[in-house]
Amino acid sequence: MTRIFATASIFAAVLAPAALAADYAPDIDPTEFTTNITNPFLTLPTGRKLVYSGETAGGIERIEITMTGETREIMGVTTTVYLDRVYVDDQLVEETKDYLAQNTATGDVWYFGEDVQNYENGEPSDQDGAWIAGDDNAQPGIWITATPVPGMEYRQEYYPGEAEDMVTIKEVGLTLETPLGTFAGCIKTYDWTPLEPDAKEDKFYCPGVAAKVSTRHQTDGDVVTLIEASAIN
Repeated sequence: MTRIFATASIFAAVLAPAALAADYAPDIDPTEFTTNITNPFLTLPTGRKLVYSGETAGGIERIEITMTGETREIMGVTTTVYLDRVYVDDQLVEETKDYLAQNTATGDVWYFGEDVQNYENGEPSDQDGAWIAGDDNAQPGIWITATPVPGMEYRQEYYPGEAEDMVTIKEVGLTLETPLGTFAGCIKTYDWTPLEPDAKEDKFYCPGVAAKVSTRHQTDGDVVTLIEASAIN
């Protein structure tokens, strides 16, 4: 388990406390986005691979992230594909293509949707959870900010009634001990959604590896940790 030691213009996705979901409509200018993701907490050059593992209530979970170099245009923005495969006890249970782009002015990584293929007993089952910004009133959100401040809150995605993930910055300046080493300057986020009251997670990102290093599920205590990260060229 990861041990934690505390040390000493984000668009319309950043919310005032009383902001209403109906008011959420970020102004997206395609000329202000790039597929060159260099955010200090999540750097994603083509070919990068991240592997996570942890013992969960459902079995041994393994998550493999690969930056394929594939792109897709969404709302006029060229996004890059973040290919996410989830295995439980070595059996594929989900394959997702997340579509990301970085704002060139702020450094924030934005999330423009996902294509999902779920599996049961090794066979394709459904595409539950899929959404694409611009379709059926779905809106993009911030995957991870480049300038975290405790108390900052933003929407990660917004597809009414289907995908409404929220992020709150809880702590900055953390030092984390992980299987890949000890990293300073890390941040802790609280990820949640009003659609699933039990879906509450603490996530930790470190600039030393430029990636998320751990996810801790608040409800069941499961922890999934980064165990492999390819170098950034």
